[in-house]
Amino acid sequence: MGRITASRKQLRPDPKCGSLLASKFINCLMWDGKKSAAQRAFYDALDLVAKKIHDVAPIEVFTQAIENIKPNIEVRSKRVGGASYQVPMQVNKARQQSLAIRWVLMAIREKKGRPTAEKLATELMAAYNREGTAMTRRENVHRMAEANRAFAHFAW
Repeated sequence: MGRITASRKQLRPDPKCGSLLASKFINCLMWDGKKSAAQRAFYDALDLVAKKIHDVAPIEVFTQAIENIKPNIEVRSKRVGGASYQVPMQVNKARQQSLAIRWVLMAIREKKGRPTAEKLATELMAAYNREGTAMTRRENVHRMAEANRAFAHFAW
């Protein structure tokens, strides 16, 4: 997880929608350097979304879905006098985005037996409507932070 890449500076908007977020997502979706396969899966998913949701542009559905999944607050472990506390902390913008992307990808990779494009389309529409696996994940993170609010004074 701790590798530093120049991807933020080099990131080009994706060819179809001109969206940096979509471009980042495709890069995260990609396995073994097969970008064209990742792009195909992503655009096929957007096409499927377009068939289901007519009144909104599919890229808007994607952007809103990621927006909905972004966590505002998370718990981090902090050692205080020999005990570890789960301290709730604000999440910065970059981490919000990478967590949201990671959770969507985890959600679609857990589900087996359907093409990636279909799983992705389903998950994006679910997240757009504030439901689905990735959304559940966010709710759990927020719930953890809420439960540990008593330790908020340890935040550094």
